[in-house]
Amino acid sequence: MFQRLLPDQIVNTIFDIDLVELKNSGVTGIITDLDNTLVSAKTPLATPELVGWLDLLKDNGFKVVILSNNNLTRVSRFAEPLGIPFIPAARKPAGRSFHRALQLMGLPPEQAVVVGDQMLTDVLGGHRAGLHAILVTPIALGEEGFMTRFNRRIEKIVLARLRKKGLWPDKGGR
Repeated sequence: MFQRLLPDQIVNTIFDIDLVELKNSGVTGIITDLDNTLVSAKTPLATPELVGWLDLLKDNGFKVVILSNNNLTRVSRFAEPLGIPFIPAARKPAGRSFHRALQLMGLPPEQAVVVGDQMLTDVLGGHRAGLHAILVTPIALGEEGFMTRFNRRIEKIVLARLRKKGLWPDKGGR
């Protein structure tokens, strides 16, 4: 039951993702969440470190799409200055938005990954679309909206059960 919530990979931050490994496995596309994945929910624009990482992705031939449940205003103000395609109000974990992101990149699911900070939206949605899911540690938990806080409570219950079944590491990650 919980298998679809299990990420394929867990990292602390996006900067810990092994881009060489991704490229060697045939991945050329990254679908990424915005809030608490790339920056905190209260950070309006990309940090210099993030801009450098995004430039590194482009220099290495990766395509990127931001897929966010947040509204058009928030997502467009963040993504447009970076020249990154985006899908706001995505309604994750619904599969339609993930398929739309793949279409924007012109890639099949096996050539892309999804990166996000939530099991119930990013990991589940990515798996439903046939994507490899990379879970990052949320950047700033205190800045989240109501639905995200609700999802985090459910996530705690799921994590406890996964740990009890030996499917989640006891140390590190959440």
